[in-house]
Amino acid sequence: MLGKSKLMPCGPARLDDAERNITFYGSLGVVIACVVALATLLLPGCSISESAKPVNESQARDALKAALDAWKKGETSQSLASSSTPMTVQDFEWDGGAKLVDYQLISDGRADGPNLRIEVKITTTGEPAKGKKEAKPTEKKASYVVGTSPRLTVFRDMFRR
Repeated sequence: MLGKSKLMPCGPARLDDAERNITFYGSLGVVIACVVALATLLLPGCSISESAKPVNESQARDALKAALDAWKKGETSQSLASSSTPMTVQDFEWDGGAKLVDYQLISDGRADGPNLRIEVKITTTGEPAKGKKEAKPTEKKASYVVGTSPRLTVFRDMFRR
């Protein structure tokens, strides 16, 4: 005896009502999961955030002076991280081995949100040239960005000279 077999149409596959419902609800689940994932990524950016605390200008000037005085004494910029007034300091010339001979604040600086931008005239010396006993001092203008919250930071602005 031959069993009954259901013939499949040669054209596009046809789904019966039960299979059509499963496919629809399965696709709907994928769409909902994608929307939830996208909302999870985007909604934290829409939350209300506190603005950064304004800079304490006198504290920022004092921090810059302390950092430049330490450089002038021959200390490393990393040594200030564990000083009595801990701060993070970064200056490409200081870290490169240049010695600070003298400095002068050109102005009191200008507040720029959570930072104070201060122009400083610095006099540095590098390694002496071959055959020379000492290096010639170089005077230049440097710009520093100093922050006071949540931690004291002193950074040389490499894009302003």
